[in-house]
Amino acid sequence: MVSPTSPYPGKLIAVEGLDGSGKSTQIYLIKRWLELEGYRVFFTQWNSSVLVKKTTSRGKASQVLTPTTFSLIHATDFADRYDRQIFPLLQAGYIVLCDRYIYTAFARDAARGVDRQWVEDLYSFAVQPDITFYFQAPLEISLQRILDGRPQLKHHEAGLDMGWSNDPYESFRIFQGKTREFYEEMAPRFGFIKVDAARDIHTMQMEVRQLVQEKISLENYRL
Repeated sequence: MVSPTSPYPGKLIAVEGLDGSGKSTQIYLIKRWLELEGYRVFFTQWNSSVLVKKTTSRGKASQVLTPTTFSLIHATDFADRYDRQIFPLLQAGYIVLCDRYIYTAFARDAARGVDRQWVEDLYSFAVQPDITFYFQAPLEISLQRILDGRPQLKHHEAGLDMGWSNDPYESFRIFQGKTREFYEEMAPRFGFIKVDAARDIHTMQMEVRQLVQEKISLENYRL
């Protein structure tokens, strides 16, 4: 069970969605906008803990991780960033921006067959974001965006560890499809704000900025 929305002075904004949905571009643009407007902002992204990164890389390279151990490594990464960055900065009154949050684990781990309740319990220490944008793109659009920019898919990225297909592109399609199903199930439960990610970057950014302004009193976070 996820903890309630943050009771701390700061605000937590997360973006979720399939690879290729445009969420990373949008959260980066939000970061730059808020910084240029003079607000207290901190940005963090999935699977980026300096402490855990080498272990994750070795585990992926060995290709012997089970879905459960893969889940635990990502949970460790998140816990390190949460304790060192996210939680302290919410207490300090920052707007914390997360490129992927706990819902990425919920969707991807479930797609790999890990028990959903177990995964949610694993992340039960984390507060629920004040805003979670879910960039909802048709599967084919997300896939095309990724494949246009990647000459080769990575083993775990493509879901090849699951044995769904020996073809990395077909495996990736299956993995993304399963992940999307879980995102769609979670959206109403966790109050995701759906953003039509099939549109151009500028249109999406204007919509997201407006929603941020409506839901957060930004003047409270000026430097």
